[in-house]
Amino acid sequence: MIAPYDLVLRNGTVIDGSGRAGFGADVAITGDRIVMVGTLPPDCGTVELDVSGLAVAPGFIDVHTHDDRLVLIQPEAEPKVSQGVTTVVTGNCGISLAPMLLDGEVPAPLNLLGKASADFFGSFAGYVAAVGIAKPAVNVVPLVGHMALRASAGVDPERAASPQEISRMRALLTEAFEAGAFGFSTGLAYPFSRNAPMAEVVALASVAGAHGGIYTTHMRDEGVGVLQSLDEAFQTAGAAQVRLVISHHKCLGIAAWGQSERTLAAIDVAAKSIELGLDAYPYTASSTVLLPGNLARSHETWVTWSTPFPEASGRRVDDIAADWGCTPEEAAERLLPAGAIYVNMDEADVRRIMQHPLCMIGSDGLPHDRHPHPRLWGTFPRVLGHYVRDIGLFSLEQAVHRMTGLPARQFGIPDRGTISAGAFADLTMFDPATIRDRADFQHPTEPAAGIHHVLVNGQPVLRDGRRTNAAPGRVIANPHLVHPGGGLR
Repeated sequence: MIAPYDLVLRNGTVIDGSGRAGFGADVAITGDRIVMVGTLPPDCGTVELDVSGLAVAPGFIDVHTHDDRLVLIQPEAEPKVSQGVTTVVTGNCGISLAPMLLDGEVPAPLNLLGKASADFFGSFAGYVAAVGIAKPAVNVVPLVGHMALRASAGVDPERAASPQEISRMRALLTEAFEAGAFGFSTGLAYPFSRNAPMAEVVALASVAGAHGGIYTTHMRDEGVGVLQSLDEAFQTAGAAQVRLVISHHKCLGIAAWGQSERTLAAIDVAAKSIELGLDAYPYTASSTVLLPGNLARSHETWVTWSTPFPEASGRRVDDIAADWGCTPEEAAERLLPAGAIYVNMDEADVRRIMQHPLCMIGSDGLPHDRHPHPRLWGTFPRVLGHYVRDIGLFSLEQAVHRMTGLPARQFGIPDRGTISAGAFADLTMFDPATIRDRADFQHPTEPAAGIHHVLVNGQPVLRDGRRTNAAPGRVIANPHLVHPGGGLR
């Protein structure tokens, strides 16, 4: 007799992504979908896998990544698969590989993705096609970055875009949505887009709203001006009639510590009138391009990469400055272009933000840094090990919900983030007693412990803790495309 299911997962504890208590059940999979969750008869799967003692969760959705190029040049996506991530949202912080029309030097922070113009794509459709050819191990939910649009339209970073330039950017963004883009992102804290007024952002975010997309923002100020920046984000989303996600919410710099009580209260009020979410990572250090002006509000600053001084990777700016006999700010200027880790947050704020009911988990990892922040490899196991098991910040079920069902709902990703009949078979199986992050600031690329099996679209990409050769990932296009005149397509 032919077994009715391709794969049956036996005897695991299902944590279904909804936040409710885990329960014992078998999970049956046929093709790329879950077809049954419950008590199944013996030998009903062509392949049967005993997952006794393991939690069976939906594959984790990393809502904040810069994996745009990683999925092309390292499609096995080991930093993600090894920690149970099955879907990555790319194009965050206003930075995307497409659409990008640029000759010459790649400006910061776009150079976090690629150092040469040839690394980028002139059309969003070209990028989507390239991901299809690369066949990554994970699914990709692509956003369009504001800075890529500004560069493509030839906008001078020192000023607001002209009406003609805004029209050009809107046309590029519309083309991207027609090619499957899921949303639009900004990085208003960066010099390249700092001079874009709210009106410019509304003009672009409204294109996302008209196409059923989402707007994510690295706000203009995450420090002492964080409340004003939140208000700008709320006003932008309201005017553009678009769903909003506050990226990597934090209170950055000693002067802003403790402000999370006020920022989260403001988010609660705004969420009554607009569709709103936020994400955070479980560390007190941030990471991005090296900006000399950021040194003053950080306890320590570490170099992650430097073009003129590659040997500086993994060293403190203060130590480099002492060797060179100059100030840290002067050393930072000499290191440019470069990347950095900034130790600049308070643990109490980090915990308070992660506990907020609208908060998702996102790594914000930078995969092309020579000495990256450990969040690239450790974010999700760190939450499940350190913050759930060791600290008791929230329950295992609530943590999984923040990594699965909540992001699927807030981003509008259909049939993912849950373990239920009809959902795509993106699944992660881990041991709650042993899962932990092993990546740290000295050894940032150590794979996590406790992740046993990972399935993407029904195929194993991690089996018994080891990568397979499967490449089942796909681009997840915006399923809610709306013609500007109205009506779902």
